[in-house]
Amino acid sequence: MNVKQMAVKKAKAQEKALKIRQELWPNLNQSDLWNRVVQKGFTTVPRTMSVIMRIMDSLSKGMPLSSTYFVLWCHVYDDSMVIIDNPLVYAAEAGFSGERALTTWRSRMDILQEFGFIECKEGSTGKHHYVLIKNPHKVIKKIKDKIQSKLFTQLFDRTLDVGAIDFHENQ
Repeated sequence: MNVKQMAVKKAKAQEKALKIRQELWPNLNQSDLWNRVVQKGFTTVPRTMSVIMRIMDSLSKGMPLSSTYFVLWCHVYDDSMVIIDNPLVYAAEAGFSGERALTTWRSRMDILQEFGFIECKEGSTGKHHYVLIKNPHKVIKKIKDKIQSKLFTQLFDRTLDVGAIDFHENQ
C-alpha cells in the first residue's frame, strides 16, 4: 500500500469512528476529549508501542524495561534526544521508589542501552545525562534473534496494519 492509499484508508477510518462516536455519544462535549492538535503536552507515540514494550520486557528477564523507556519517550521531542537534569524524577515517573529507586532506574537504562534502544553520553548528572532514543523498529529488527518469535510476528503484523514502512525497509 502506497502513501496515498494509506492516507485514504486513514481518512475513511477516522470518518467511520467519528460517525460511530456521534451515534453512541450524541451529547458529548468536545472539551471532555484530549485533542492532540489543540491541547499541549503531547508527544508522538508509535502505534506499535504496546508490542514494543512487551518485547522489551520479555528481553530483560524479570526486570521490566518498558516503564523506563516510556518515561524517556514522554520527555523526548522530535530531535530524539533527552537531557536528564534530575534522574530521580525519571526514576519516580518510571515507578521506582525508595532508597534503590535511582539504582534500579540506572540498571534499566543500562539494559536499554545494551540492547540498542538508547545511546547515552555522560554529563553533569552521570552517564545517562544525554540520551538518544533510537528507532525501536530498527533496533528490534537488529536483535530479532533474541526476541520470542510470537512477539516478533505480532509486531510484524501490527506494523503492516499501521503502515509502518520503517520496519520493512532494509537496514
